[in-house]
Amino acid sequence: MRVILHPEAEAEILGAQRYYSEVRPALGRRFYDELSSLLLRVAERPLAFKQFAPPAHRALARHFPYAVVYVPRTDAVWIIAVMHVRRKPGYWKNRLTTRSEQKQS
Repeated sequence: MRVILHPEAEAEILGAQRYYSEVRPALGRRFYDELSSLLLRVAERPLAFKQFAPPAHRALARHFPYAVVYVPRTDAVWIIAVMHVRRKPGYWKNRLTTRSEQKQS
C-alpha cells in the first residue's frame, strides 16, 4: 500500500535521525533502518496495529522511543506523525484535519 507522509511527520523523521547521528553516526543509521522497517510493516498491514485515538493507529518502534501515528485509507496509509512517545502527547491531532496538505513519499 502507498505511504503518504504529512510534511511535519517527514520533518520529525529527519530531526530524530539527525539527533541520533550527532550522538553516534551508527545510531542514526539504526534509527533510519528501524523506522523504514516499521513504515514498511505499517504499509503492508495497516490494521494490524492498535487504534489508539480513532481514527489514528499507532505503531511503536522496538529500540527507539518513537511511534508512527497513521490513518489507514483504502488507497494509502497517511502518516500523521513520527512522535517521541515521552513528549507532548496529542500534539499531532490537529494534523488529522490537514491531510490534504500531505505529500507522497
